[in-house]
Amino acid sequence: MAKPKVYVTRQLFDEAIEILRQHADVEVFEGVDQPAPRSLILSKVREVDGLLTLLTDRIDSEVLEAGERLKVVSNCAVGFDNIDVEAATKRGIYVTNTPGILTETTADFTWALLLAIARRVAEADRYVRSKRWIHPWGPKMFLGSDVHGKTLGIIGLGRIGRAVARRAKGFNMKVYYYDVQRDIRAEEELGVLYKSLEEVLKEADFITLHVPLTAETRHMIGRRELSMMKKSAYLINTSRGAVVDEKELYRALKEGAIAGAALDVFEREPTDPENPLLTLDNVVLAPHIASASVETRTKMAVTAAENLVCVLRGEEPPNLVNPDVKKIRPLKTHT
Repeated sequence: MAKPKVYVTRQLFDEAIEILRQHADVEVFEGVDQPAPRSLILSKVREVDGLLTLLTDRIDSEVLEAGERLKVVSNCAVGFDNIDVEAATKRGIYVTNTPGILTETTADFTWALLLAIARRVAEADRYVRSKRWIHPWGPKMFLGSDVHGKTLGIIGLGRIGRAVARRAKGFNMKVYYYDVQRDIRAEEELGVLYKSLEEVLKEADFITLHVPLTAETRHMIGRRELSMMKKSAYLINTSRGAVVDEKELYRALKEGAIAGAALDVFEREPTDPENPLLTLDNVVLAPHIASASVETRTKMAVTAAENLVCVLRGEEPPNLVNPDVKKIRPLKTHT
């Protein structure tokens, strides 16, 4: 009996590819550090039973409809806003993700950004490298902001938001949070205080975003919200770029309406080389690398491979995004 076929849209770790090859004929896009072109995905999906994708791949109804044999789309990410899940469910296509794995690593990087913008680390690094450091140390040189003892505002108290809150204890910070659902258990365990969005924006010294990208959260931080923040406050975003209106953020930073921002994500990725945010000193910018540790990225890839293999074997995957798909295409669990 012929093996099922799988197409992998990016170069991944050998551990993940080996898992796939034990159960399927596997083809991997050969481009290095770049996504497979959409035209190529549209061509390959016609021939395969499984796709292993990343956030950079737009798996919409056109792609799903072209996949006449397609049984599963395994996304190597916790988010899945790049996939039309509703369309996949209607076609009996299983969608999986890799939740939980990147939680601690992303929380680490959130703090790296927070500390970097508060203490002007990137700005000082550029200063030294440009050979402008010609005078001795001075008491007003690169003055930043203390982090310890300040108020941290977390918007979105999911796995990553809670992990960020845990780290705030070490800095003796007061932690406020806003979420669409109040989390009493987290309040008791972490000592965080629930506030309205407006209260968090007005009272926090540092605001960090940890919400998924949905119709409701797109541009949830715009001119009105930025105007509520303290002039001394900082905004950190490691969630999704479009949660923040970049044009309004640039205006706020340029005019000094807030003290600074640190971004790992952008509305468009890679960001436009002419993005005016790149011209500002009071912003730290990273190319979507919050989960980029060897350990975490490897585990994400392995989990994505395992999710995909489960479906090919007729087993329910552990990280199923669209459980209603089982009504359309029931799996015969192998024992």
